[in-house]
Amino acid sequence: MSAVIKGGLAASSPLAIGIGGRTIAFDGSRQVTLATFQAQVRAVAALLPAGVHAINLCDDRYRFLVAFCAVAVRGQTTLLPPSRAPAVISDELRRHADSYCIGDADLDETPPRYWRMPQVLPELDGDPLLVDDDALVAIGFTSGSTGEPRPNPKTWRSFRASTAQNLAALQDLWPAGATAHLVATVPAQHMYGMEMSVLLPLLGGVAVHAARPFFPEDIAQALRCASAPRLLVTTPVHLRALVESSVQLPPLAGIVSATAPLPATVAAAAEARFGCEVRELFGSTETCVIARRRTARDSAWTPLPGVQLQPQPDGSLVQAPHLPAPVGLADLVELTADGRFHLRGRQADLLEIAGKRASLGDLTRQLQAVPGVRDAVMFQLDTPDAGGVRRIAALVVAPDIDEATILNALRRAIDPVFLPRPLKRVACLPRNDTGKLPRAALLQLLQGDVHSAD
Repeated sequence: MSAVIKGGLAASSPLAIGIGGRTIAFDGSRQVTLATFQAQVRAVAALLPAGVHAINLCDDRYRFLVAFCAVAVRGQTTLLPPSRAPAVISDELRRHADSYCIGDADLDETPPRYWRMPQVLPELDGDPLLVDDDALVAIGFTSGSTGEPRPNPKTWRSFRASTAQNLAALQDLWPAGATAHLVATVPAQHMYGMEMSVLLPLLGGVAVHAARPFFPEDIAQALRCASAPRLLVTTPVHLRALVESSVQLPPLAGIVSATAPLPATVAAAAEARFGCEVRELFGSTETCVIARRRTARDSAWTPLPGVQLQPQPDGSLVQAPHLPAPVGLADLVELTADGRFHLRGRQADLLEIAGKRASLGDLTRQLQAVPGVRDAVMFQLDTPDAGGVRRIAALVVAPDIDEATILNALRRAIDPVFLPRPLKRVACLPRNDTGKLPRAALLQLLQGDVHSAD
């Protein structure tokens, strides 16, 4: 069934809000109005191949936005795999025989059933675009770090509800009635990127930069193309790089961070350097964003309106207006009397060695705090040693200090039973587009000669 509803009894809602002249996207050379965007969505939708599912591989964020909406208009569903690696895309195409890929460039390794968008986007006039509230517009997939990626279906109704919550959680960062101009460093294919840089422009009246800048100077240049109030949507990795760089940013209304825990020291340094609030969001592919905090000042999280968390022995149960049913998360939470909560790690991250307990997340933070350490991660190995203990390994980016210095500092901060064995210095950690560290990549990097803590 088509997602475009022109009448009848089916409940439907606008594809995008606002007047035709409002800016929905921009870059250094152009501003795209909502009217032009809708005309291009109509035209691209008419050209799309037949199918049920589409994998959106567009790098240009505006073209991703057009493609996502065109797929919805055709009544198809966008698949959001955990990675754009060719092997991952091929797996999803095999799992969904009725699927195709849509992109905006020639690829080094072209996937099967690849449809490239026209270089010049066509336009087509027509009726206002409405989407069936119950239309399945996207399926996000977990990373699959503990097994095969699991699908998480998202209807237009659920996206509308979660976007309203996100807007309520962020809108006090810029003046009432103003249009925030947003620059995002996270890919649109990630659920955080989808929420902040695709759905907010559609349903929140925000304008988004078409690029995905990576290096500090590229981020600064994109922000210079934006009009005030400017909002930067980023990750802890990018934010740390900005803080440690000499780059100068134009005035910002706020900085938003997610995808990985943000150290309070980095948040405080960013606020001092860039003169705005850093607001961290907490969520997942399964739940979308469910909580917020000002990390430089608060350790506790504030749930978004209507969100309730219930601690469970192996994690937590999340209820929210945009979720059709409660969702279980692996995150352990501790509720406070004022309705907020603290994250206490994950059951899978809790360690017990020689009768002592620790959290991998906590140990990693201690390692990252060692002077001279620029980046680091600690993780548990799969194979037990001769004593039956699964040892802890560490990968560290620290070009100016040696392993012995790192370990001596770490001994003063953690119990010796949790010292990493082995510890290996590397040039950089294998972070993906959102700054996360896939376990397979960590194990691969650890292979070969290592520097042991023994």
